[in-house]
Amino acid sequence: MKQQLFQDKYPITVLEIEKSQTSFRSVSDVAEYFRTCFDGMPDVICIGTFDHYEHTRSLGGDIAPEITAALNVLFCFGKALPDPRVLAVRPRSVGIADLCDRFVISFLDAPMKPANDAMQAWAKGIRNI
Repeated sequence: MKQQLFQDKYPITVLEIEKSQTSFRSVSDVAEYFRTCFDGMPDVICIGTFDHYEHTRSLGGDIAPEITAALNVLFCFGKALPDPRVLAVRPRSVGIADLCDRFVISFLDAPMKPANDAMQAWAKGIRNI
């Protein structure tokens, strides 16, 4: 698991998991796993799943050749709205990309440590070896 500054602006966490290290076989399987993680959290609501790959393909957009599927699972931790600017970073999203031999899981780091800890634990739970 790596914490990075994407495009010199966005603090993100990225985890690459070889398919030999997990029982999940598709981005849909991984997305369903994340939805079950949310179910166990009283402060988290699942909003839905966005097929980023299909959307980009339908627009004729550029997709890196190694990416064969890509989903975002949208959810929100928000149990408080202390400032209207917090809406800029909510709802949250976990990205799941299939690169044939591995999954790449990524998310924007949250300003709240418990949220980051939960997202990291969920991502690590995909690896079962």
